[in-house]
Amino acid sequence: MLPPGEVDVLDEPPVSAEAAEEFIESKRIGERIKYLRQRKQMGLVELGRHTGLSASFLSQLETGRVVPTLRNLARIAMVFSKDMSYFFEPERPELFRILRAGDRLRLPQTGADEPGYYFESLGQVPVEQTITPYIAEFLPANEKRVPKSHRHSGNEFLYVLSGELKLEHDSQVDVLAEGDAVFFNAEAVHSYEKAGGEQCSALILTMPEPLRGVHAGARISMVAGAKPVAKK
Repeated sequence: MLPPGEVDVLDEPPVSAEAAEEFIESKRIGERIKYLRQRKQMGLVELGRHTGLSASFLSQLETGRVVPTLRNLARIAMVFSKDMSYFFEPERPELFRILRAGDRLRLPQTGADEPGYYFESLGQVPVEQTITPYIAEFLPANEKRVPKSHRHSGNEFLYVLSGELKLEHDSQVDVLAEGDAVFFNAEAVHSYEKAGGEQCSALILTMPEPLRGVHAGARISMVAGAKPVAKK
């Protein structure tokens, strides 16, 4: 006998297929995947390379035409340093998350046949987050590995953790040493290249909001006196 006020779940009608579909659609899993991919300036082919899933299948996921299995969703979550719960639960106002060093996913430079650097995302962040942090390790240039210029919306902050880094931004080239930092409008074409023989790494923060009243080629702040160098 059930206690007063409780209902036997066996007496409830089974969950209909339509109700299940509505529940899945309400989570907007495809939209969340697309948002994360675009935040990283990553194409469907690039995401497919990291997850082992085809670009056409990922496109169907993003548009809601197919529902991902837990295994496929886990692959996508790992690429973006997200927990599986991210795709199902609303973000809580209180945010406190720890990302262990051994849990970071190491990815090559996007769109380069011979990557000039590898980056690791530090952010298990909610969809509304406006800052995305990375650790980047830069490799020495060679005949196959040449600096690849790129641009993206918003701003970028870079702090050199070790070694020396040559940064080309718009028409200016600067060498940043350990402890130097730069903040710039990322809508201008820019590239990185390891300088010197020591290991080179940097902390990078990307912010999607553009700088108001500042043209794309402008640097906003330079810390610790990076040295400009002549372009070759």
